[in-house]
Amino acid sequence: MNTIIEITDFQAPELDVYARLSENQLLNRCEPDKGLFIAESPRVIERALDAGCKPVSCLVERRHIEGEAKEIIRRCRKIGNVPIYTADFDVLTQITGFKLTRGMLCAMRRPGLPEIREICEQASRIVILENVVNPTNVGAIFRSAAALGMDAVLLTPDSSNPLYRRAIRVSMGTVFQIPWTFFKKDSWPEEGIKFLKELGFRTAALALEEDSIGIDDPCLLKEKKLALILGTEGEGLASSTIADCDYTVRIPMAHGVDSLNVAAASAVAFWEVGKKQKHSK
Repeated sequence: MNTIIEITDFQAPELDVYARLSENQLLNRCEPDKGLFIAESPRVIERALDAGCKPVSCLVERRHIEGEAKEIIRRCRKIGNVPIYTADFDVLTQITGFKLTRGMLCAMRRPGLPEIREICEQASRIVILENVVNPTNVGAIFRSAAALGMDAVLLTPDSSNPLYRRAIRVSMGTVFQIPWTFFKKDSWPEEGIKFLKELGFRTAALALEEDSIGIDDPCLLKEKKLALILGTEGEGLASSTIADCDYTVRIPMAHGVDSLNVAAASAVAFWEVGKKQKHSK
């Protein structure tokens, strides 16, 4: 049975994974099967556990041991020998962002990524993020994708990892509820779009182009399988990506506004292209 281990010193090595390892160190590109991520708050940790993620250790504020963290601790004890660390609030608040965690952190093993075919064969509405590098935007897009009926998210290699700490936090743990994976290096856009078409998807690039159609165009709803492609912050999609897509789509604007933040645009787009799924449920 796991015991509660008291930490009194902020420099204790048990806190390294929470306080001192960078995102790149957690990712462990050299040995990805040993990579870790940090889940924050009981709700997010619960969603990660529900998705089958394996806990390595937990760090919990003392007052939550018999409160919000109690069920998570019980589940970790059931899994096996998972260390449960605790410390005074003054020690824990030295960890950047701890006040936002509702008193609990959990270090977990990074799961292996599925193949694109595996998560797309049964999907009808998928999202592709092309070089979206801001973890906050990635997290917000995942939250909208999960809430508004998207079936999967695919990311190009230069996009921010959905298991970065901030992305997980902003997504409220929905990165564990919707399937996702990365395209292989150098396979996007030409090979990637070709493969999506082989799987039966029509592709729609969200871009500010003169010859675009509105996101509410009925032809998009009629598509049985649709891949909506969102571009990087600021520059948007590459011209080669737009040229390879079946549709170029824009969100109609008012008051002279030319565009939305990619996360805000994603929510509008997901609502529109997901209407067919919503009406069929």
